[in-house]
Amino acid sequence: MTTELNDFSLDFFSLDGKVAIVTGANTGLGQGYAVALAKAGADLFLVSRSDDCAETVELIEKAGRKAKVFKADLSDRKSVKEIVPACKEEFGTVDILVNNAGTIRRSPLLEYKEEDWDAVMNVNLDAAYILSQAAAKIMAEQKSGKIINVASMLSFQGGKFIPPYTASKHGIAGLTKAFANELAEYGVQINAIAPGYIKTNNTTQIRKDEKRYAEITGRIPAGYWATPADLMGTVVFLASKASDYVNGHVLAVDGGWLAR
Repeated sequence: MTTELNDFSLDFFSLDGKVAIVTGANTGLGQGYAVALAKAGADLFLVSRSDDCAETVELIEKAGRKAKVFKADLSDRKSVKEIVPACKEEFGTVDILVNNAGTIRRSPLLEYKEEDWDAVMNVNLDAAYILSQAAAKIMAEQKSGKIINVASMLSFQGGKFIPPYTASKHGIAGLTKAFANELAEYGVQINAIAPGYIKTNNTTQIRKDEKRYAEITGRIPAGYWATPADLMGTVVFLASKASDYVNGHVLAVDGGWLAR
């Protein structure tokens, strides 16, 4: 549907009355995404492997929105398949899905174990596909919805010591494009955020290596590592009407890393 110049207002960024699922919402980027969506007006269905979502819930409720915590193991397909129906039962619908949860296991390629490959791919790629398909069925019926995947710099590059993580994040970029082609006719957009180097639990090991940390920081044009707050505006944009003509895109939020 074409938008005319006079139609635009800052209300395009509002998420009032929307319901959002965010996986891995207890800490880091997931927490940042969830709080940003709440501040824009959405109610949140928070998915976490643990029960430790109290801080996220408190921040959402402080923003005046509702939050429901759902414990699920994303490495277990049965558990993954329970998420979207549970959200619909709790809130009546699903308007926004943020596939944020991910895992990483580091080891040299020649020593990499098959079980570690499976563990990473199950959470990072398989769960995102299952959740996106389930949410898309609801969104297609209501003729609106936003799916936001979390990609990575490793969606563009190869990296070292993390073959399944790299493969899964390339897969996320591919899923984003494939879903966009089929869901556009239903008024549903699916895009991905590719964070650069962010100060989260997943990067703790790298940041503890002073030499590696300095090398990476020196290559970032912005000159510093981001925090989850630096991505809050991006997720609101992709979840809102303001991005209705953005579809199948992998948006790098990287301080200029890929431009270097």
